[in-house]
Amino acid sequence: MKAVLCKAWGPPESLVVEDVVLPVPGPGEVHIEVKAASVNYPDVLIIQKKYQVQPPLPFTPGSEAAGVVRAVGEGVRHVKPGDRVIAFTGTGAFAEELIAPASGVIPLPGNVPDEVAASFTLVYGTSHHAVVDRAALKPGETMLVLGAAGGVGLAAVEIGKALGARVIAAASSDEKLAVCTAHGADATINYAREDLREAIKAATGGRGPDVIYDPVGGIYAEPAFRSIAWRGRYLVVGFANGEIPKLPLNLALLKGASLVGVFWGEFAKREPQANLAAMRQMMGWMAEGKLKPRVSARYGLHDVPRALNALAAREVTGKVVIVPSMG
Repeated sequence: MKAVLCKAWGPPESLVVEDVVLPVPGPGEVHIEVKAASVNYPDVLIIQKKYQVQPPLPFTPGSEAAGVVRAVGEGVRHVKPGDRVIAFTGTGAFAEELIAPASGVIPLPGNVPDEVAASFTLVYGTSHHAVVDRAALKPGETMLVLGAAGGVGLAAVEIGKALGARVIAAASSDEKLAVCTAHGADATINYAREDLREAIKAATGGRGPDVIYDPVGGIYAEPAFRSIAWRGRYLVVGFANGEIPKLPLNLALLKGASLVGVFWGEFAKREPQANLAAMRQMMGWMAEGKLKPRVSARYGLHDVPRALNALAAREVTGKVVIVPSMG
């Protein structure tokens, strides 16, 4: 079978596609034929040895996929050959087939398309963990989402609306903000041309947002945190800007506010039952039409570098997916 390989740390252009032999699934493992795999920002970092957790070389990048079970290892009971599933694997998804830990494999409802399902686990898992678990967003509260047109950003917008909150989407272009509005945002801020603090003040009547969801970092973090409401919760989700901000901690004191870290991968590993419950809740929301994952582009295995570069350049709205059958 064909797989994308990272043989040396470097930019996306250093990746290659080669034939590899997949092992037989061992105890607690599932063999999956990949129908679609999602591209996520950690994939850009991990091939350059810039991520928190690094696999040994060589490895196949790609952390989540949707597909069909071909075989299961000893002890696997919740899925069987022929089942449609989604899988969170950490690595290995940019391939025609993969071996996944059974703990990261979830049965897929029959009405969910493969490309949508592949785009679900990480971004919606991250955003649900952030918004529901870590921030405890309540109906009637206001949440500001930075980088709102990206994968996790759009997921946060939709989850905020599903919870009954007012959601303000902030992004760098009117085109991206139009996508946010289509996914339920109540108000928008173009921080490429508007002063972020003044725009937040205007959008919240001077009160500030109760929750700020920040997957961007960089120059927007401090003005956003300075604008937070009393007892606000600032979610530290990631640093797509490339710069880890340094915040004056007196701001947390003055606002009675909390800085809340969000690391979904560790949460899913440490609290698998809580993560599974979250996934089930979101599957229900998706069936009700409250969650609508946006797939904006599709690439074959040989075009994985193009997909990663588009994500790194923040040219993507929603999600892009790798479809192995495209070649």
